[in-house]
Amino acid sequence: MAYEPELIEQEEQDLFEHLRVVVDKGQSLLRIDKFLMHRVENASRNRIQNAIELGNVLVNDKPIKSSYRVKPLDVISVVLPHPPRDTEVYPENIPINIVYEDDDVLVVDKAAGMVVHPGYNNYTGTLVNALVYHFQQLPTLPGNDGRPGLVHRIDKDTSGLLLISKNERSMSWLAKQFFDHTITRKYIALVWGDLVEDGTITGYIGRSIADRRVMSIYDDPEKGKWSVTHYKVLERMGYVTLIECQLETGRTHQIRAHMRHIGHPLFSDATYGGDKILKGTVFSKYKQFVENCFELMPRQALHAQTLGFLHPTQKKQVLFESPLPPDFESVLLKWRRYTAGDNQANTNSEE
Repeated sequence: MAYEPELIEQEEQDLFEHLRVVVDKGQSLLRIDKFLMHRVENASRNRIQNAIELGNVLVNDKPIKSSYRVKPLDVISVVLPHPPRDTEVYPENIPINIVYEDDDVLVVDKAAGMVVHPGYNNYTGTLVNALVYHFQQLPTLPGNDGRPGLVHRIDKDTSGLLLISKNERSMSWLAKQFFDHTITRKYIALVWGDLVEDGTITGYIGRSIADRRVMSIYDDPEKGKWSVTHYKVLERMGYVTLIECQLETGRTHQIRAHMRHIGHPLFSDATYGGDKILKGTVFSKYKQFVENCFELMPRQALHAQTLGFLHPTQKKQVLFESPLPPDFESVLLKWRRYTAGDNQANTNSEE
């Protein structure tokens, strides 16, 4: 059983047993987090401790602390708020936008709204389901069961380029480039506020203590993984700014969490507070204008535009770019008109 990292604490939620262990009669006293590290597939000690803190690990049907020492014949259960499911990925005939393909790699332009790989609440309709339908024998990385071909991912509501490996050799080759941070990844983002100059955001990124669905930035290396985002101002539109973000590291929700951290959350990003009017006037026409923009683009304004890497067989740098999708372009056009005072065309009620 692969441990689920995205545990969300829920009150009065039915729990389903995913793992049950009866401790051996000869077992010596051992902290439960250490004990479970050798019994839960692909689970780090920190991940197990998080599960314990959320009450998802029971001993003899009772929640315990990470310091609890297991005893002979203890019954340990890992319980989660969803039923267990096998890790098999089922092929589905879902169209995918292939930008480039050869014997080694595949570059896909993912639409916003498509989940990359199966997981809780999204076992079907994902990009991986489509990939296993269209391609045979896709490789997997160690500890990456259920995600054939994937060497990285982008969020469900982020659009843009994704790199897929088609064989074991290219999988290892590309994974090394991601590990060494030599992959070129540039994103276009629309953020709240008037960013005056280019900059770099750093910090240790980890799950928020208050809400584990959200990532926060910490100064303490014990609380997260090191992360670096470089951003460049492309266009200033008063209350919002169009920027290009280049990832040096690739952490979960990195750009979204980084931009909120410096007070400039992504436009229309509900998870990180960007789906509210954060800058601007109090006039009702302006409020209507922004709400029209939210309706046009009901997801974070983030697009993975540029992807570059050293090809595993050609041994040369290749670079791909994806145009902004229509929803992003439409919102930009409205902001440009608003900034230019285009007869207030984008605040008219007919819009």
